[in-house]
Amino acid sequence: MQRQDQANGVKPRRLAEGHPDLGPGHLEAYLNIIKTLPDDSGRLERLLTYLDRIADLEAPKDVVVVGCGPRPQAVKVLRELNHRVLGVEPVITFVAAAQEYVGQPELVLKGWAEALPLETSSQDLVICDSVLEHVDSPRKAIAEMYRVLRPGGIAYVSTTNRWRFSLTGDNGEYHVRFLNWLPRLVRESYVFQHLHHNPALANYSLRPAVHWFTFPELCALGRDSGFAQFYSLLDVLVREDPSVRNKWWRRVILRPVQRNAWLRALALTQVGYAIAMLKRPQS
Repeated sequence: MQRQDQANGVKPRRLAEGHPDLGPGHLEAYLNIIKTLPDDSGRLERLLTYLDRIADLEAPKDVVVVGCGPRPQAVKVLRELNHRVLGVEPVITFVAAAQEYVGQPELVLKGWAEALPLETSSQDLVICDSVLEHVDSPRKAIAEMYRVLRPGGIAYVSTTNRWRFSLTGDNGEYHVRFLNWLPRLVRESYVFQHLHHNPALANYSLRPAVHWFTFPELCALGRDSGFAQFYSLLDVLVREDPSVRNKWWRRVILRPVQRNAWLRALALTQVGYAIAMLKRPQS
């Protein structure tokens, strides 16, 4: 391509510039994906119910949604539940769209997961939903979550699962079947291909997913930053919850899976994409 550009008298594109179709098409692609998803408000309300079983999260609480995206439904829902909530977003086009969506520009701040524009010990809950896989430094991002949380606060992180198995090979990030199971070198090569040759691979994202985690890796990152205890959503479910009550086999296996270390470990290979990290309360 560079030789052809030179022959046509056009200045060749440098590799650091990435593919010219990156970014401009990402907002449209992202919004088109959102349109196909069901209403997410019920899921967020259930999540708050689950997390409240770990530590007190009854409203009103100070909550930050990291990487809130252009349609931060979580910010709206949390405000409706009487929480004091802010969204943080690094992509400038997403910031503008998010501010318009919530109708109050001051509720959405431009910032990065690795450098949250918030005071130390100012939040009760950090929600980082499908973001950690995109950041430059997961270690710094989790350290920032720890910094802005008050003692006894919770960081909820949902992210990629390197061990997840799907019959269709869907990985939720790239249009490449079973990408999460491929060797790291191959995954890195697909990241390069997306950024420089085929931006449709990850929906034209300027910051595609580059990290793939397991539950114990998330625990290790949390411990490095000072978090004290770690919970999966599996640990906080009870038999009366609709997701358990409506499936007889879930009612049967829930307690054995929660109480047996080997069974819990097996289950976490598939449901270990979400983790709640508790900042140690003050003694």
